[in-house]
Amino acid sequence: MSTPFYVSPQQAMADRAEYARKGIARGRSLVVLQYADGIVFVGENPSRALHKFSEIYDRIGFAAAGKYNEYENLRIGGVRYADLRGYTYDRDDVTARGLANVYAQTLGTIFSSAAEKPYEVELVVAEVGETPEGDQIYRLPHDGSIVDEHGSVAVGGNAEQISTYLDQRHEDGMSLPEALKLAVQALSRDTNGTQREIPAERLEVAVLDRTRPQARKFRRIVGPQLSRLLAAAGVSAEAESAQSVEKSSDED
Repeated sequence: MSTPFYVSPQQAMADRAEYARKGIARGRSLVVLQYADGIVFVGENPSRALHKFSEIYDRIGFAAAGKYNEYENLRIGGVRYADLRGYTYDRDDVTARGLANVYAQTLGTIFSSAAEKPYEVELVVAEVGETPEGDQIYRLPHDGSIVDEHGSVAVGGNAEQISTYLDQRHEDGMSLPEALKLAVQALSRDTNGTQREIPAERLEVAVLDRTRPQARKFRRIVGPQLSRLLAAAGVSAEAESAQSVEKSSDED
């Protein structure tokens, strides 16, 4: 009789974590930044129908990188949880912290279960407060842990390099064009340090705007409005300038 193949629990968990990280790394990165009037979500997304960012509740937004079908299931579950809690108790009882705890339990259970593969997703749950000090941003990796972030956070394929770039340049009290410019600059940096241009058509942008008079603070920025913000930030001009500098250096 042959001896059963044995894998230590530590090695099994390490293999599952590596599997999930590789799946997440294949997806495009996205960033979430605080600015003076709220929180902005920016990501490269060529699809106009499959969104990386969504509204969960009045003041709460959701961002995800990885496998679309998996994080879409999590998004729908979060919306159901928020609607049920807000209807049963009070709308103010629906918070990003509570939603992050629910997602953490779900991801943690799936990750530690040997019956199914871990989810190849990384989530961000953000809530805009009445003031910048009341803003909340939580990052949830594939294993269900919760990371309380401040200022900026990046998830997806090139998240580590982008996070370093953002940490060095993000400032409290930035305007929306300034925050958008920084986000696009961070996303357009390749792993070798060169800068590429991301057309406005390939950008997905949304905000949680605390200045909106409506109870629902989430809104998407698309079309001419996005083009105006990018022009105000000087993104296109800067990209063209960077390309001309690279071209002249190649000719030299």
